[in-house]
Amino acid sequence: MPAPWLLALALVLGLLMLAPARRLRSAGLDPSTIGFYAVVVWALAMLVAVRPFGTRVLVPVVLLAFLAPFLAPPETIARLLRRREPPRPIKDVTPPDPPELPGGSP
Repeated sequence: MPAPWLLALALVLGLLMLAPARRLRSAGLDPSTIGFYAVVVWALAMLVAVRPFGTRVLVPVVLLAFLAPFLAPPETIARLLRRREPPRPIKDVTPPDPPELPGGSP
């Protein structure tokens, strides 16, 4: 059974991840991308908290990943992560010519 401090730490780190996730949501990112980001940063933060063996490398990475959505404006984040969509084909909405009446012009 996990220690109560470990569950509390996981809950606190999960709640902390709501702030940058909200910022990324306001930038218009896909919810699955935001979820992946939140899970990866949460897992790295838990790894640093539980097993501090790579703190020299992981602490700056976690801090940068956590603070990046706050440092860049939402439109910059959206522009950087926006997928290039192919241009949509132009739809012809011109009405067809009326049919010719038999017998020539009126």
